[in-house]
Amino acid sequence: MDELSSPTRFLFFTGKGGVGKTSMACATAIHLADQGRKVLLVSTDPASNLDEVLGTDLSHHPTEISQVPGLWGLNLDPEQIAHEYRERVIGPYRNLLPESAVRSMEEHLSGSCTMEIAAFEEFSKLLNDSQSNRQYEHIVFDTAPTGHTLRLLSLPAAWSGFIDTNTSGTSCLGPLSGLAAQRETYHAAVEHLKDPALTTLILVARAESVALREAARANRELSSLGMRNQFLIINAKFSAVDRNDPVAIAMEKKSEDALARIPQELRDLPTATFPLTAGNMVGIDTLRRLYRRENDSIAAPVARQEMAGLVSLDRLMEKLAASNHGVVLTVGKGGVGKTSIACEIALRLAHHGYPVHLTTTDPAAHLDSGLAGVSPPNLTVTRIDPAAETALYTKEVMQLSGASLDDSGRALLEEDLRSPCTEEIAVFRAFARAVEAGKNQWVVIDTAPTGHTILLLDAALSYHREVLRQSSQLPASVEQLLPRLRDRDYTHILIVSLAEPTPVHEAFSLESDLKRAGIEPVAWIMNQSLAPLMVTDPVLKIRQSHELKYLREVLDHVHCPVALIPYRV
Repeated sequence: MDELSSPTRFLFFTGKGGVGKTSMACATAIHLADQGRKVLLVSTDPASNLDEVLGTDLSHHPTEISQVPGLWGLNLDPEQIAHEYRERVIGPYRNLLPESAVRSMEEHLSGSCTMEIAAFEEFSKLLNDSQSNRQYEHIVFDTAPTGHTLRLLSLPAAWSGFIDTNTSGTSCLGPLSGLAAQRETYHAAVEHLKDPALTTLILVARAESVALREAARANRELSSLGMRNQFLIINAKFSAVDRNDPVAIAMEKKSEDALARIPQELRDLPTATFPLTAGNMVGIDTLRRLYRRENDSIAAPVARQEMAGLVSLDRLMEKLAASNHGVVLTVGKGGVGKTSIACEIALRLAHHGYPVHLTTTDPAAHLDSGLAGVSPPNLTVTRIDPAAETALYTKEVMQLSGASLDDSGRALLEEDLRSPCTEEIAVFRAFARAVEAGKNQWVVIDTAPTGHTILLLDAALSYHREVLRQSSQLPASVEQLLPRLRDRDYTHILIVSLAEPTPVHEAFSLESDLKRAGIEPVAWIMNQSLAPLMVTDPVLKIRQSHELKYLREVLDHVHCPVALIPYRV
């Protein structure tokens, strides 16, 4: 990156969902490789779309990108890594222990705690100076949206501390001996993340108030972890070409207003700005143009077309309002507008006179901005706070399970609850309670971006094992969670997307994952669409013409109503 005069070995791209982290990480990796450097591009996002962007099938082992000499890519696939981790732990015992004992070990290591420890173990290895890593001059990390990334970057320190202070020799992952063997790896990863000569944290944002506030939050939390070598990218800044296009002028003004109010934490960071492109950020040639600040040289856009088969949000709301209680979940890729849609649905249900509870599982969500100061008396708004939920869960387990233990036993239980995995269990239980509350009112849940949401929903199948291990009691809300999510009359899953390749294709994968768990969406919402608007700005007209292809792809693919919401400044 030209703006980083001497790029460090490790480059982390993070930010709110939908701001263009993957595009910027890929463009930077290609730019460095084009300069003759050997580069490894890594996605830590459970919902990675590196394959589509680069046009190469990737795995969790480095794959050479044939179109870019010197560039390799890999996806940290949590499920595959967890499988390999389990085999390393269990494999040596397969021919030594009874089959029942091996099955018990497999069950014990089947939860998301194992997935988490396995994934960050691989992540930590990439930060260390191993023989396999030395061939790369730069390792570029395309991370999951901010909340998930902050969790990932804090894990090496959290697990190092847990290993150092644990005296019981056990954890949610069984014996600590295997983890203790990795202590030096985790310690080294922490030090490398803090070293400004080795690591740069690149905060990616758009010229939008919510994205800039999220970048400021990341700045504060990363700085508190000792990671202060930070750089800011303002991506996809729009400047109107046609000064007679009111939509274009309004979009430009919105960007300028947001940048004029940029949070103080970001003002002193070195910054680079990239323009909004007319085309979608897919393919090596397109990514190279992004770095050169060149816009797509695409043929003239096709004429606007009427899209048969689309419905309005009003029509969906009529169906919802026919019942007086239930749960609405907005799900999809980061940056598609799940929060704004959740807020609008909550407000509409409240205006119908129903009691409504609006909450979020996304640590980066800003419900206040979606509500815009409107708060009817029958609407309550909360967020699932990981720290508060962990404290509540820990207190409950100590009161229930610790009551019958002696001082030594209570000390061991308290120590076990300091495991980083406890937070995941606590958040999961809070999610289950929120879904349960739909028995008596409307509950609207704004979920975290796709990868985190999939892990959360998958947890309905496995978390009960870990909850039982620590507390011996399975709450009714957890026990009934999966049946409630599968009940389309009780839980209304709304898949939110933009008419762009990555959000649409990620939403297809999300829908498949949901259906495998027996969960059917009730509708798709195509948000912030230029398709129904009259625009004359050349960049917006080309983007509008691209949308038609993906709107048609969705209509041909899904078997539920598809609602279209026009772009709103």
